[in-house]
Amino acid sequence: MTQDKVLCDIGFIGLGVMGKNLVLNLADNGFNIAAFDLCDEKIQEAMEQDKQENTTGSPRVYGCSSYTELISQLKAPHLIVLSVPAGAPVDQVCENLIGAGIQPDDIIIDTGNSLWTDTVAREKKYKSNFLLFSSAVSGGEVGARFGPSLMPSGSPYAWTRVKPIWEAIAAKVDAETGKPIERSKPGQVITEGEPCAAYIGPAGAGHYVKMVHNGIEYADMQIICEAYHILNAGLGLSADEIADIFAQWNNGLLDSYLMEISVEVLRHKSCDTGTTLVDLILDKAGQKGTGLWTAMSSLEVGCPAPTIAQAVYARSISSFKQLRTQACTMLKGPESVTLSNQEKIDYIAQLHDAIYCAKMCAYAQGFQLMKLAAKEHGWALDFANIAKIWRAGCIIRATFLQSIAHAYERNEDLDNLLLDNFFAKQLSERQFNWRKAVCGATMFGIPNGALSSALSYYDSMRSETLPANLLQGQRDFFGAHTFERVDKADGKKYHVQWSTPERKTVIIE
Repeated sequence: MTQDKVLCDIGFIGLGVMGKNLVLNLADNGFNIAAFDLCDEKIQEAMEQDKQENTTGSPRVYGCSSYTELISQLKAPHLIVLSVPAGAPVDQVCENLIGAGIQPDDIIIDTGNSLWTDTVAREKKYKSNFLLFSSAVSGGEVGARFGPSLMPSGSPYAWTRVKPIWEAIAAKVDAETGKPIERSKPGQVITEGEPCAAYIGPAGAGHYVKMVHNGIEYADMQIICEAYHILNAGLGLSADEIADIFAQWNNGLLDSYLMEISVEVLRHKSCDTGTTLVDLILDKAGQKGTGLWTAMSSLEVGCPAPTIAQAVYARSISSFKQLRTQACTMLKGPESVTLSNQEKIDYIAQLHDAIYCAKMCAYAQGFQLMKLAAKEHGWALDFANIAKIWRAGCIIRATFLQSIAHAYERNEDLDNLLLDNFFAKQLSERQFNWRKAVCGATMFGIPNGALSSALSYYDSMRSETLPANLLQGQRDFFGAHTFERVDKADGKKYHVQWSTPERKTVIIE
C-alpha cells in the first residue's frame, strides 16, 4: 500500500473523523505521516484528501497495511499517535505494537477520550515496553483539522519531543486579546500567537483536565438549552427569533463557540421539509460518559459541582421520552403567564445575565474540582495556562476564558473563581436579573435546573451559615455521628446521649 520508501516523522493509527483531520493538520505543518487503520478505505480516503489538498507536489501521508510496516516507515526513535476509541481498543493497539517490534524509547501518544485512571494504569503496565504519553484533544472535527486545544501529560522527556509538533498544530490566540487567530483552509499555517497546548502534568493529568473540560461543556450547553426552552415555550418565540437574540448576545459577554453554533443550529432549515430543523429533532439527548465521569469525580473528591451534575441529569431525564409523554397528561403545571412586549424585552435582558452568571458558576465548579483533584493526586496544575489553552480550538472556547486566565495570574492559589474580585463584582451586579430570570422560568413552568442550581451554588458560597448544623444534629441522633460546636475548640467532637432521659452532651475522645 505504501508509496516510495520515505522515513516519516510520525506514525498515526486510527483514521476516523478525528484521526484523519489530525493527520492532515500535521501534514499542513510540514510533517510526513505513516498512517494505518484497520479499514483500508479510511487509509485511502486520508491519502486521497492529502493528494487533493497538498500543494507541495510530494505525498505527505503514506498508507501502511500493518503495524510492522508502520514501524518500518518511521524515523527512530519512533513517535506514534493513536486516535482510537477509549478503553480496550487502546490496549489492543498497544499489544499489537509490542508484537510488531516497538522499542522502550519509542513514544506512543493516546489522543482519545480515555478515562484518566486508565491512562495511569497503562503507563505502569507498558513502562518497560515503550513511553506512553497521553494528550487529550478538544475541538471536534474542525478543531482537529485547523487547530485543536491539546492537553498533554505524562513523561516530561516525551513532552520535549512532542512539544514542537503539538505547538505547531494547536489553535493559536492573540496574547493580548485572547481572541483566536483563525485558520480555516487547508495548507494554511499559523506561526504567530500563543498555542493552545501546554504540558499539564504526570500521567492521567491531561485526561483528567479534559474530562473536567467536558463536564463544563455539559453545563454550558445545558444553560444555553434552558435559555432556548424558556424563550421558546415561555415567551413563545420562534427558533429564528431566538437565533437573532443569541447572535446579539454572542457579540458581547456571551461570545463563545457554543453560542455561535447554537445560532447556526436554530437557523438551519431541513433540506427535505424546508422547515426549521431544531423543531424536528427528537428531544432525547445522548452522552459519551465524560460529563458523568466529572460528576462522579466531584462526589469522590468532595467538591460541589451541582450545575455540572444537573446537566448530566438533564440528559438522563430527556431519555425518558415515553415516560414524559405519559406524565405530561397527568402532571399539571402553572397557569399560563402573559407578558407585555416591554416585559418580554426586560425578561430577555434578565435571562442574558442569568446565563452569564450561571456560566461563571459552572466554570468555578470545574476549576475548583481540578484544584482539589490536583491536591489529592500530587499534580501541580497551572490553572492560568489551562484557561489559556481553552481560549481557542476547544468546544468551550470563549472570550470569557481570558478573564479566568487573568484571575489565576493575579492569584495562582485562588481557591475558587468566585473569590476573584472581577468575578465577585460581575455576579453581584447581575444577581438581581439572574434571580428574576429563574423566578420567571419557574412561573412559566419551564425546567431550569442548570440556571437554578448555579444560583443555589452562588447563594451557598456566599452563606456564612448553612443548615448543616441541623443536619449534624440529625446524624448524631440516629447514628451517633458526633458534631462540633461553635462555642468550643476546633476539632472537639461531641455526642448527645439521645436514648437516655437526661440526654447529656459528652465529649468523644
